[in-house]
Amino acid sequence: MTKHNLKRLTREIEVKGHLIDSMILTKIFDRVMDLKGDFVVKDFRIGRGKKDHSYAKLAITGRNKSHLDKMLQEIYRAGGVAVELQNVECVKVKKDFVLPDNFYSTTNNPTFVYSNKKWIKVKNQMMDKAIVIDVKKQTATCRMLRNVQKDDYVVVGEDGIKIIPPERPREGLDAFQFMSSHTSTEKPIQSLSLKIAKDLISIRNKNGKIIVVGGPAIVHTGAVGPLSELIKLGFVQGLLAGNALLIHDVENSLLHTSLGVDIEKGSFTSMGHRNHIIAVNELFKAGSVKKIVNSGKIKSGIFYECIKNNIPFVLAGSIRDDGPAPDVIIDVVEAQKKYQTILANADLVIMLSTMLHSIAVGNMIPSTVKVVAIDINPSAVTKLLDRGTGQAIGVVSDVGSFLPILLQNVKRLQQSLK
Repeated sequence: MTKHNLKRLTREIEVKGHLIDSMILTKIFDRVMDLKGDFVVKDFRIGRGKKDHSYAKLAITGRNKSHLDKMLQEIYRAGGVAVELQNVECVKVKKDFVLPDNFYSTTNNPTFVYSNKKWIKVKNQMMDKAIVIDVKKQTATCRMLRNVQKDDYVVVGEDGIKIIPPERPREGLDAFQFMSSHTSTEKPIQSLSLKIAKDLISIRNKNGKIIVVGGPAIVHTGAVGPLSELIKLGFVQGLLAGNALLIHDVENSLLHTSLGVDIEKGSFTSMGHRNHIIAVNELFKAGSVKKIVNSGKIKSGIFYECIKNNIPFVLAGSIRDDGPAPDVIIDVVEAQKKYQTILANADLVIMLSTMLHSIAVGNMIPSTVKVVAIDINPSAVTKLLDRGTGQAIGVVSDVGSFLPILLQNVKRLQQSLK
């Protein structure tokens, strides 16, 4: 075997960070061994203090170039970087919405590209997107396929890319600790609620941004009151949902029912099957949520508090919607754009019993955004985590039970701080 071939079979990589307690180095070892490759640790320095980074240099060897490239792809996505840095490679797009065959598909972790001897941070980080390079400005941006245009420069291959994987927090363990996202019906709801309440207060006190993603179960389970009060108290800076949450919230405000069921008594009302259509009709009569609130026809509820407190909301339509109501965006691409606008610079996203909207939102935010997903169905929370939102805390609970506890903890903590 020639020296040239030997060089192609082995590549040196390095990795920095909290390698041990965040299990970054373990993941790299596992991925190499799972792919039946070999590695040699050429240098390893452990950080001495709590905030000090560790460093490792590894030589990765594969059977052939294809085998080595496959291992390197996994290693780079785990946080490794080639020692011999190469500029990121770009290809000019030939047709709107059509990516080059070897395009790089992003993760939701902070990502950098190497160009002209410097690392450039990728903006608007999302998973499963392309990276578009502005050659003149030397900027890099995550872009959905539909937003890629002819003559854009799109990143291809895996060289010249650095990913920063999630690390265990240096401040100690809390509700958002690294690898805390395993879902279990046996998680202590009371203590989790208290920790989330502390985070809500901390974010609000720093003028941060908390976004709620909500499903109609909020209304069905009687949790409209607690969520409305959290909005009123300033703990929600944006609401993302579909047609159903609006319709049932308005139905509840107008008729005190949800899908015709009396919320307080839990019993069906006479001709209650018409109630949600009555809500749709009243919204069309008024012309919008804002107009029905300002008319005085509804005097409470989630969207009442959003209007009164100037909280932005986006409602994305679907094929099963009744109506849909005037404020619902029926163009899915436009709704997607509006969702992204609301999510920009979010500190915490709370997902309440809406699997499809939760997974959609999870795909739009970087892994640095804290996420709490609350659902009575464990598989709904697990699916969110499996689809890539690995930083989420999965809370298996009825939102009708969880939100009142959360509100109670928020109020109690606020009182203690006075």
